[in-house]
Amino acid sequence: MSTYKAPLADIRFALYDVLGAEALFARLGFADASRDIVDAVLDEGARFNETVLAPLNRIGDEVGCVYDKTSGDVTTPPGFKQAYAQYVDGGWAGLTSPIEFGGQGMPHAAGVPLKEMIDAANLAWGNFPLLSHGATEALLHHGEAWQQEVFLKALVDGRWTGTMCLTEPHCGTDLGLLKTRATPNADGSHAVNGTKIFITAGEHDFTDNIVHLVLARLPDAPAGSKGISLFIVPKFKVGKDGVVGERNGVRCGAIEHKMGIHGSATCVINFDDAQGWLIGEPNKGLAAMFTMMNTARLAVGLQGLGLADRAYQNALRYARERLQGRSLSGPKQPDKPADPIIVHPDVRRMLLTQKALTEGGRLLGYHAATLVDVVGHGADEQERQQADALLGFVTPIVKACLTEWGVECTYHALQCFGGHGYIAEHGMEQLARDARITTLYEGTTGIQALDLMGRKVMQLQGAGLRVFLGMIEAFCKEQEGNEALHEFVAPLRAKAGEWQQLTISIGQRAVANADEVGAAAYDYLFYSGYVALAYWWARSVAAAETSSQSDAFKAAKRETARFYFARILPRTQAHAAAIGSGAASLMSMDVTHFGG
Repeated sequence: MSTYKAPLADIRFALYDVLGAEALFARLGFADASRDIVDAVLDEGARFNETVLAPLNRIGDEVGCVYDKTSGDVTTPPGFKQAYAQYVDGGWAGLTSPIEFGGQGMPHAAGVPLKEMIDAANLAWGNFPLLSHGATEALLHHGEAWQQEVFLKALVDGRWTGTMCLTEPHCGTDLGLLKTRATPNADGSHAVNGTKIFITAGEHDFTDNIVHLVLARLPDAPAGSKGISLFIVPKFKVGKDGVVGERNGVRCGAIEHKMGIHGSATCVINFDDAQGWLIGEPNKGLAAMFTMMNTARLAVGLQGLGLADRAYQNALRYARERLQGRSLSGPKQPDKPADPIIVHPDVRRMLLTQKALTEGGRLLGYHAATLVDVVGHGADEQERQQADALLGFVTPIVKACLTEWGVECTYHALQCFGGHGYIAEHGMEQLARDARITTLYEGTTGIQALDLMGRKVMQLQGAGLRVFLGMIEAFCKEQEGNEALHEFVAPLRAKAGEWQQLTISIGQRAVANADEVGAAAYDYLFYSGYVALAYWWARSVAAAETSSQSDAFKAAKRETARFYFARILPRTQAHAAAIGSGAASLMSMDVTHFGG
C-alpha cells in the first residue's frame, strides 16, 4: 500500500525562498496571508491529507462509485462523504474565495499547496471540490448579483458542489457542434434539454444540491461556437430568492467504468426541461466557459504534480529498503547479503528523473498561481497585463507538461518496484492508472499544444513568450558574475536564444503552409516546458545558496539541477529536430497508405 507525506520542506522552499511569496502577498494587499498564517494552513492541510484523505485512496479505487439505475443516485466510496464533511467544517472549500462571498480571501498561491496535497493523497476524491472551484470562478466573474448571492455563496462554503457540463456524445473539443438546447420560460429562466457526458462529480451523495454549469444553444443562436450560452442548472430548482424547490429535470443516466480514478463519479447527465438560468449575455458562453476551463487546466496540472510526488516518495523508500545485487563498483553494504537497489545507476536515473521533474514542476505550477494573484490584485496596470500574458502562455505548458511528467514519474516509480509495482499490494499501479486521465480531461495534451502554438504564440504574437524570455535574460544578467551559477546560466541563456529562433522559424514556415503550426505544436510545447524547467532549476540553485537551508538541502538542489541540465534538458534537441523536419513528414502520406 502506498503512503503519503506532504513535502512541506520543499513546498516552503518553493513559496518563500524561490518565489518570494511572503513579500508578494504583502505587496498585493493580502493582509491575512502572513507567513505564520500560511504556514499554519500548510501544517493543517498536511495533517488532513495525510490522516484523512490518503488512507481512503485505496478503498476508493477498489470499491469505486455505485450507480443506482432506478433512482439515478450515485453513492461514493466508504469514507468519502465523511471526509468531505470534515473538509467543509475545516473551511477548506472557500480558502481562496473572496471574503464577501463567505471565503477566506487567501491568495491562490497559498491554496495551490493544499491542492497538490489533495491530489497526491486522493486524486479521485479531489475531483469533487475541483469542479466546485471552476464553477465558483465562472460565477465570480460572470454571474449576476442574485446568482452570486444564491449559488456562489453556497459553493464557497461547500454546502453545494458544482460541475462543468460541456462535452456531448458527438462533441468534445469542437464545442461548436453541441446540440443541447435552452428555451426561454415566462419567469425568465430557460428549459434546458440535452445530454452531457464525462461530467465529473455530476451526481454524488456529498451534498443536497449540485450546481451544473451547462453549455447550450438558444433558439435563435447562430451556428458554431458563436452561438453558445452558459446556464446554471441546479439538481434541485432554486429561485431568485434562494428558496430550494422540487427536483429539477436533471438525472444521472449512467456512470463510466474507467481505467482509474474509480472513486470519482464520471457521469452521463440528462437534462429534460430542466430549469436553468442564463449566466452573462446570450451567445457569450465561451468566455465564461474558458474562465472555468483555464482554472481547471492549472488545477489538473497540479494533479500530475501531486501524483508524481507521491510516486517518487514510495519509489525512494522502496529503493532504499529493497536488497538486490551488488554495486558494480563494489559492495556498499558488505554486512548484508546484497546492496539496496538505490546503488544501481539505472535506478538512480529513474529516481533523479522523478525528483527533477517533480521539484522543478512544483515551481512551474506555483509560479502560475502567483500570476493569477497578480492579475487579480496587482496595483499596476502594466504589471497586470504582463502577468496575464505570461499566465496565458504558461497555462497549456503547466497543464500538459505536469500531467505528462506525472505519467512518466508514476511509470518510473512502478518500474523501481519491478514486479511488485505491477500488483495492487504496493499501490503503484493505481497511481499509474490514475495519472493517465490527467493528460486527457480539460483538454488533451495535443489540444494544449495547439493552444500554445496556434493561439498564444501565433495569434497573440508571442506576448507571453516575450515576458518569459525577459525573465530568463534578467536572471542571467543578475547572475553573470556568479561563478557558482555559471554552469547553469550559460546553457540557460543559450536555450532561451534557441527558443526564440525556433519560434520565429515556425512562424515563417507557417506563412506558406498553415499545417506547419499543427505539425510543430507538440514538440514546441515540450521544448518550451523543458526550457522553462531549466530556468526554475537555475533559480532554485540560486535561491538555495542564499537561503537558510541546510548544507545538505543546498547540495541536493545543486546536484539535482546538474542532473536535469545533463540528462533531461537535452531532450530539447530531439524536439527541435522534429520541429525542423517540417509538416511534410506528417502530411505527405496519403490516408489510404495507413492501411486497414
